[in-house]
Amino acid sequence: MSEKARIVDTDVHNGMASKQDLLPYLAKVWHDQWLHAGVGASGGGYYSPIGVTRKDAVTENGGPAGSDPADLLKNHLDRYGIEYGILTGSGVLGISLNPNPDYGTAIASAYNDWLVETWLKSSPRFKGSILVCNSDPAAAAREIDRIGSHPDMVQVIMCSGSRLLYGKREFHPIYEAAERNGLPVAVHPGTEGSGVSGAPTPSGHPSSYLEWHNILPTNYMAHINSLVCEGVFEKYPALKFVAIEGGIAWLPHLMWRMDKNYKGLRDLAPWLKRLPSEYIKDHIRLTTQPIEESHRPGELNQILDMIGRDDMVMFSSDFPHWDFDNPRMVLQPIRKELREKIQYANAMKLYGLPERTAVGEGA
Repeated sequence: MSEKARIVDTDVHNGMASKQDLLPYLAKVWHDQWLHAGVGASGGGYYSPIGVTRKDAVTENGGPAGSDPADLLKNHLDRYGIEYGILTGSGVLGISLNPNPDYGTAIASAYNDWLVETWLKSSPRFKGSILVCNSDPAAAAREIDRIGSHPDMVQVIMCSGSRLLYGKREFHPIYEAAERNGLPVAVHPGTEGSGVSGAPTPSGHPSSYLEWHNILPTNYMAHINSLVCEGVFEKYPALKFVAIEGGIAWLPHLMWRMDKNYKGLRDLAPWLKRLPSEYIKDHIRLTTQPIEESHRPGELNQILDMIGRDDMVMFSSDFPHWDFDNPRMVLQPIRKELREKIQYANAMKLYGLPERTAVGEGA
């Protein structure tokens, strides 16, 4: 191995070259809807003047960014010395917010089959996320059982935009299936305010993409609060929940507030046997991008110390999106021993990834 820092990237957005790519895996009854409407629940109406993807991230043959496995290996994993990329999809995560759960379930299943055939077979360095349509939790659980034993599928993924908080019992079949298959459940932002979800803030809709993007961590706080207080981690003690692309600096505040209030209001959650922060430390995992950037870089170490465990945070680049984080630069303010865990060890442990002896092109 190179002496350079070892890296696992926990948020790599792979996508299709065109909607046609999904058709071989999708029942014909859904073809027209997919080709004409796609997910049919994404976007939220917020305009970004700089777009979503990096202008320099189109494939070498001119295809959409992140749409070619060989190109992504060469221009992302190999370029930055990344051993594994956890694929989180692109343009499909909002399928749970389509009004038709049968359509959503069909698209999720077709996507998973396409992911296996197109990406996971192309390189052992790609690891997949099982997409589910959580508006039909029973069907989502069946999908997890259908494909969850695939050795290169390492987690379940859902959008963080939702019409219900994720601790609600309606979602418990998903967590039961994930635990049964030994898989974490991850959520990813970008659909808040889209489709059948509610407004992206408790007080309504922001006016601009800037406002919307700034406030996304509040949705993560709401979901984690719900998961803990509704007793999900008592019911599913082996379950891990990954909050992708939500930052990290808000977590100490949430833990402190939950612990303080629990001491006076514990009768409202009699199923909890420990402080809320203890469930969070054992069951919640965060990814770095977009990591908060203080004017005093040392303060980031203080935030990580306040979280109280060194195995909760994992590196993510968000490639190929506009706010991509370079793994060789973004974590430099973090002290070395913790940086190494965030870049590599924490993800290796969570996803049960095998150690690699060489990182070479396509290897």
